[in-house]
Amino acid sequence: MKSRSYRLCCAALFMLTLSACESLLPNAKQTSDLPWITYQIGEQEFANIIPEKTTLADLHRRGINPKESPNIAQLNHADINRRLVASESSNTSLIPPKVRACLAAHTACYAYEIEEKHLDKKRYGNFFKDFLNFERKVQISGWQFTALIIIQNDVVVYKLWTGKSNIQQLEDEKNPLGPLQGLGNSLIHR
Repeated sequence: MKSRSYRLCCAALFMLTLSACESLLPNAKQTSDLPWITYQIGEQEFANIIPEKTTLADLHRRGINPKESPNIAQLNHADINRRLVASESSNTSLIPPKVRACLAAHTACYAYEIEEKHLDKKRYGNFFKDFLNFERKVQISGWQFTALIIIQNDVVVYKLWTGKSNIQQLEDEKNPLGPLQGLGNSLIHR
């Protein structure tokens, strides 16, 4: 009788350990703090930028300043041209007239490119399979917002954006050889 209760206690302890193992899997978060902390704030702030009305000082007051805020790049006129014209063709007729005029002004034309994202990566599944590299499951969720604001003579002349308001991805990586899966490559490249 004593041995049976001992086995039951061991089995219960083992099951409790297994159920807690998923919490041992690592999680990651990839965020960019400024200028916008959510997709909706980015969308709203971007809507408030009015071409030919919003000034450089207005942008800086909103936190859009590459010298003070992370994830904002300042592009010169050549960078803008590369972003807006496909490399296969040099057809500039598709570029809006205000942007063409800005590009013709060369150094008086520049842009701010904002790349904001927030990604949560959560590993789930069997701890031992993950730990031993047999199977790794990752759930990725979040958002991404990218904006291009073209400025000439300290006034916004054009704006363009793209984004994903709701990123949901699942990654499921299986390695039948587990911890030995990458061993062949490491032996070859020595």
